[in-house]
Amino acid sequence: MLKSSARNQFSGHISRVVPGAVNDEIEIDVPGLGPVVAIVTHGSASAMGLKEGASAVALIKASSVILVAQDQGMRFSARNHLQGRVARVTPGAVNTEVVLEAAGGASVVAIVTNESAQNLQLAEGKQAGALFKASSVIVGVPA
Repeated sequence: MLKSSARNQFSGHISRVVPGAVNDEIEIDVPGLGPVVAIVTHGSASAMGLKEGASAVALIKASSVILVAQDQGMRFSARNHLQGRVARVTPGAVNTEVVLEAAGGASVVAIVTNESAQNLQLAEGKQAGALFKASSVIVGVPA
């Protein structure tokens, strides 16, 4: 793991690269989680050597993760969407930290307002979804 303030750090291998004129789409296959899609500038992808099969880390700040309690039949513009079970809820003075455990065993941390946690009725054991935009994913590679 990297030393980083990002609560969500997922190591895996790049499974797909879709090059673009300005931005490239990078898909990282993360064990226990599945694919994580990131959008990075073409210049950064080239400079970092992002190519299929390469090791990479996806970093997502907990404040960039959106939680949904009931998403049956819903479609979202966020490219990254996973289902899981609430493993831990830790309320604070203003915000609540929620840990969602995906079916494959990986965990995603989200920070939501206390009001949102209450409105969504987030509690340990409850099913929920986590969403984050591809543009919210920072990609890192070994130096």
